[in-house]
Amino acid sequence: MTAHTSLPRRAAAELIGTAGLLVVVIGSGLKAAELSPDTGVALIANSFVSAIGLGLIITLFGPLSGAHLNPVVTLTSWWARRTGGTGLGGREVSVYVVAQTAGAIGGAVLAEAMFGRTPGTFATQVRDGGHLLVGEVIATAGLVLVIQGLGRIGRGGLIPAAVAAYIAAAIWFTSSGSFANPAGTIGRSFSDSFTGIAPGSLPDFVAAQLAGGILGLALAALLYGTGVKDGAGGRGDGGEGPEAEPKPGAAAVPAALRGVAAADGEGPGRAAYRTVG
Repeated sequence: MTAHTSLPRRAAAELIGTAGLLVVVIGSGLKAAELSPDTGVALIANSFVSAIGLGLIITLFGPLSGAHLNPVVTLTSWWARRTGGTGLGGREVSVYVVAQTAGAIGGAVLAEAMFGRTPGTFATQVRDGGHLLVGEVIATAGLVLVIQGLGRIGRGGLIPAAVAAYIAAAIWFTSSGSFANPAGTIGRSFSDSFTGIAPGSLPDFVAAQLAGGILGLALAALLYGTGVKDGAGGRGDGGEGPEAEPKPGAAAVPAALRGVAAADGEGPGRAAYRTVG
């Protein structure tokens, strides 16, 4: 069955998916800290649960919106369209980013309330220093490279698991803990926990993430070129532009589903997405 996903439904998927991601990240951090005074043990639990939750959310929402859950990923989709590929238009980018940010804040508040804490309390954990910003650049560049690289070699179906695995690893190998997501970073400023970040640290972190996104795109172009293997083209559904179907987004995280129509807007690996009704 072929069904095209409207922009409101895609926005709802981005909002709910990002909210779910923040509930997983913050909730697992709160639970881990509650059960163990050892920060290392808590981080192991938090990274493991975050990876599992992220992979599931991507798999569930990818066929609807592309499961960007991240403004950097959405902007790579816009860039793909600007450079002659398929991706999101400017209006869609704005809608996605607003939905992601609102979802991240809502998810953080929900996680805090679920654990009996005062919702809406800002984080007090200051994260500053050039070494942390370098970590965020590397974390975000690596994320974009994983998504773009697999998409450009026609292995888009591996992206949900690969992204989840990458984030679990990057939480440990980067100095910053791999936030790698501007919307998620804003959301985590609403949780005064070890997963949180003080509002004053947001501008530098977000700037580092945007820089990492640019670096990731540059590395992908250098290593893989700009072509896409195994089913580049997409189809339109009356959205913006001639190739505006469900637009899961250029650097989104496709999950191969059989028997339903290919979604557009995916840029690298876009044909690995399928829309559902």
